[in-house]
Amino acid sequence: MEPSTVPTWVPILSALLTPTIAISAVLIALQQWRTNRNRLKLDLFDKRYEYYDAARILIGKILSSGKVEDADTFEFLRNTRGTKFIVGEKIATYFDNELYSKALDLGCLDAELEGVGVGSERTENVRKQSEIKKWFNAQYEVLDELFMPMLGLRH
Repeated sequence: MEPSTVPTWVPILSALLTPTIAISAVLIALQQWRTNRNRLKLDLFDKRYEYYDAARILIGKILSSGKVEDADTFEFLRNTRGTKFIVGEKIATYFDNELYSKALDLGCLDAELEGVGVGSERTENVRKQSEIKKWFNAQYEVLDELFMPMLGLRH
């Protein structure tokens, strides 16, 4: 019988090859999972920021002009469609029942003011508009508080 010409380390390396490939495959899968998770976070961040920005734009337009244009409220509604699915019911309710509702109130008060002469009714209308505008000014901080948990970048 002829002695084996294969060195002893060859069977050892061939035995280790399968576990090495398996470990490499697991490490690659783990990296892909982390990459996909980070990609999802980025995609959600982008969409959530769009909602945040839409609200800030509406507030900015109201505060800069002192009025609410129908086009601005429609743009806000269009840009915040689907809010409850991405950022939750709390912010969707805030957008609908607070921002949009107050914008409509301000628009109605402004429309009523055009037909009102000088007097107590006009003064009351202007006072109400002033309160709503002050409320809108305070909403920048409210928006930041609502969106900070979702938009804060951390690792």
